Amino acid sequence: MSIETGPAPTEPQQAQGRAQLSLSTVAARNLATTTKSEPQMQGISSRWLLRALPWVQVSGGTYRVNRRLSYAVGRGRVSFVKTGSEVRIVPPSLREVPVLRGLEDDAVLDQLAARFTQREVAAGEVLVEAGQPIDEVYIIAHGKINKIGIGKYGETTVLGHLADGDHLGDEAVRQSDSLWEYTVKAATAATVLTLPWGAFQDLVDRSPELRRQITDYLDSHGQAQNQHGEAEIELAAGHDGEPDLPSTFVDYELAPREYELSVAQTVLRVHSRVADLFNDPMNQIEQQLKLTIEALRERQEFELVNNEDFGLLANAEYDQRIQTHSGPPTPDDLDELLSMRRETTHLFAHPKAIAAFGRECSRRGIYFGSADIGGHHIPAWRGVPIFPCGKIPVVGGHTSSIIAMRAGENNQGVVGLHQIGIPDEYEPGLNVRFMGINEKAVISYLVSTYYSAAVLVPDALGVLENVEVSRPRD
Repeated sequence: MSIETGPAPTEPQQAQGRAQLSLSTVAARNLATTTKSEPQMQGISSRWLLRALPWVQVSGGTYRVNRRLSYAVGRGRVSFVKTGSEVRIVPPSLREVPVLRGLEDDAVLDQLAARFTQREVAAGEVLVEAGQPIDEVYIIAHGKINKIGIGKYGETTVLGHLADGDHLGDEAVRQSDSLWEYTVKAATAATVLTLPWGAFQDLVDRSPELRRQITDYLDSHGQAQNQHGEAEIELAAGHDGEPDLPSTFVDYELAPREYELSVAQTVLRVHSRVADLFNDPMNQIEQQLKLTIEALRERQEFELVNNEDFGLLANAEYDQRIQTHSGPPTPDDLDELLSMRRETTHLFAHPKAIAAFGRECSRRGIYFGSADIGGHHIPAWRGVPIFPCGKIPVVGGHTSSIIAMRAGENNQGVVGLHQIGIPDEYEPGLNVRFMGINEKAVISYLVSTYYSAAVLVPDALGVLENVEVSRPRD
């Protein structure tokens, strides 16, 4: 004989059968005041660059960098356009070759660019041998090239590295029958563009303007100058008796560079209903401004690193840029970077580049130290702090750069530029201006920050380029 029990009671039915002994938390929240945090923002970084730069007041909105007259024409990087496997030179970028700096005739540059021939080079292939006549100009479109020489005791040594946009062989314009002083060998597979001297000379014979350009370049190169290319100051030392002493003067650049303050701006909009009714316990406009200003400061640091006009990466001189020896950043690379200036006060690197440098140190059994900066323990190499800067780009997820600089106006270094005391100033160099209320009752505020950066002398700023940050396979 079976007893019919029916289905088991469900959990809600069981709950209904039990008497509630106290007020539930769900109902209690209707009478409680919640504790709230201020609005948070994940995009806020440490912004070490903004904190490390010494800021100079620029009252007139423009900062002029006066230097001694320099005859040395800076070298730059040639640009390219790639269509499939074909690589062509962007003609105006040929002005980055010293002898062509300042040439105004674009038609001549077009003809010159068209005379280059593309060549594919295998890793380990020798392009030129030391002691051979310089009969071609080479421009590296892609890849890494080593300059190899002979040391004091006959050993082979790497004198330097060349990479995308670098050029060599153009120095032969200063002297006929010039010989290569080093061997040029491909460290990786590379694409180079070559121009025979015969083709260049043919264009020189056809173009009076190009002949004048070369004459002006040779005249300036022949002037007395020191190892930095500055006009020489005649001095006498080590003499005795009463010889005639040299007379001299210090000449200045006639057209010094001027930096105008750049700007980052946005219009913040807040509905008046929000500002009137929802300001307790936090002021809505203040919180909106706080996060907007944080975003502007982040953009300000990005521009100080990447802006084509005044950014640190774009303003490092050609001879202050070096390539890594093997790919990842090694202690040897950072030592070479530090040795290029009389003092380095700051290093800036993407966090991935710092991690890659740490791996190389660990692989060699080296422990790099740290520096106490305002209570923060910052990694350091040779006593120079390495500040993380996520604004330095990582190209293709593989390569980045490390920036080295000497900071300070009194130290002939790198300085930040701003203007304080501007109308409606909210923070130094940043103002918030009321723009009115429109017909939809929306309040508008113009938020602006003004800034720039200046490099006082070329060796104040250097860059280690093509730093591989990807983790190697085990």
